[in-house]
Amino acid sequence: MADFFSQRFGKNVWITRHARQSMQHRGIDDATLEQIVEAGDIKRKDDVHLWVYMHIDGRTDNMICAAAVESEAIIIQTVMISWELEDEI
Repeated sequence: MADFFSQRFGKNVWITRHARQSMQHRGIDDATLEQIVEAGDIKRKDDVHLWVYMHIDGRTDNMICAAAVESEAIIIQTVMISWELEDEI
């Protein structure tokens, strides 16, 4: 069973074990991750890989970013803090 359904993407969202461990270590709960997926900014690496990121009020370790793969579902591979958007060279 999927972890949640994304209205934004129209797909189920799965959170890998590694991403869950990252979330726990960084103090990010399911509701915060869902907020990032549904309302965060998106940067695509290619047709499949993307980052969804967002500044969360009240946190000192912003930005929070979920690295994901998009296919039939959205698969969250890891969750990072203090993430910085970099321009492509």
